[in-house]
Amino acid sequence: MKEVEFASKLVQDYLTGKEVGVLATVNPDGSPLAMPMWFVHDRDVLAMVSQADDMKVSNMRRDPRVGFVVESGGGGSIECIIVQGSVTFLTSESDRSRVGARFIDKYGVHMEKRWNGRSVPESRALFLIQPHRVKVWGALATSD
Repeated sequence: MKEVEFASKLVQDYLTGKEVGVLATVNPDGSPLAMPMWFVHDRDVLAMVSQADDMKVSNMRRDPRVGFVVESGGGGSIECIIVQGSVTFLTSESDRSRVGARFIDKYGVHMEKRWNGRSVPESRALFLIQPHRVKVWGALATSD
């Protein structure tokens, strides 16, 4: 395992080819809650969307520390990116529209069906993860 910058070509290229990662939040009793999530990213942050009343959203409003893992592999070979960071919620309509459009671009008709259109419903929480620590593991750790 090695530590890398989130903006590195290695991380950006790997995330570009992936659709789902696992988000871990902290429950009120201190136990972890891990959930699969769709995501979009740029050089600085990850963005995700969820039902606003989900437990993971309540957890992040109470404690913004999260972990996020994106992995692939099999047959004795695995590689993954592990992100530790903190969450901020998007509340302005312009930010929600801008990030929502990126989800439509990436996930297309699947997202439109969930949202009943191309706009992010008010019942959804949009949030950003600001990475504080990023590690790569497995085959990615030996890449340059």
